[in-house]
Amino acid sequence: MFSGFYTVASGVLTQQRAINVMTNNLVNQKTPGYQAERLVTTTFDYEYVLRKDAYSRTRIGGASPIRLTAEVPVLLDSGLMEETGRPLDFALDGKGFFNIRPFADENGEGEQADGEAQPGVYLTRNGNFSLDGEGYLVLNGIGRVLDANGQDIQLGTSDFTVTADGYIYNNEGDEIGQFMLTWPGLEEIDRYSNGLYAPKDPANNPIMQDIRVAQAHLETSGVDPNQEMTQVMAANRNLQACTVAMKVIDDLNQRSASSIAKIG
Repeated sequence: MFSGFYTVASGVLTQQRAINVMTNNLVNQKTPGYQAERLVTTTFDYEYVLRKDAYSRTRIGGASPIRLTAEVPVLLDSGLMEETGRPLDFALDGKGFFNIRPFADENGEGEQADGEAQPGVYLTRNGNFSLDGEGYLVLNGIGRVLDANGQDIQLGTSDFTVTADGYIYNNEGDEIGQFMLTWPGLEEIDRYSNGLYAPKDPANNPIMQDIRVAQAHLETSGVDPNQEMTQVMAANRNLQACTVAMKVIDDLNQRSASSIAKIG
């Protein structure tokens, strides 16, 4: 009886987590460069099917009534490019990320909105940049954009051009720098909120040469609202079914306990 209760409880927790992931996708459907996430589940193998012989037991299989969250991978596919006409907007074509140095507080440190320590560098495909008061290229609320040498990009003005290979030139044709565009691989990044990532190993963040940059464009998010809403409704139905099953099992447990008490 308790096994059934644990099974249903794990279903409730899994569906709640799935709903959280999908609603987060919906919230970020307008965030440039944001890519959808999916919940991947696995089982917890602790029950064994045994065959009892006269002098031994032989395992002939296994089963688990509990399903757990294994990971929440990112479906990192390049989205569509949308022309904005704004010179501070950039889209990436191919595998790669912009590198952002997080803003620091007066102590030279920083933290995210949830209070966790910031990484040394953020990775993002959101190229909706701006200029701060000192003329540095920034991702609002996050940090300054880095060049290929790991330095903050200082433009001073929005009168500049960027080539497809990421080189930046001022209005006089002088080279200012080149975007740092890297790709550690999906297995080598940690996920943060709002389409931000960070390399698990800062030393493993190789620069990519074959990725292209489109100025005055933004990459649309990889979220399909209709698909997300359909999956949210399905997860809600599963959650309701698990909740009803939990109540049924709880009622059965109470009746069993009462019956045993009467026998005693």
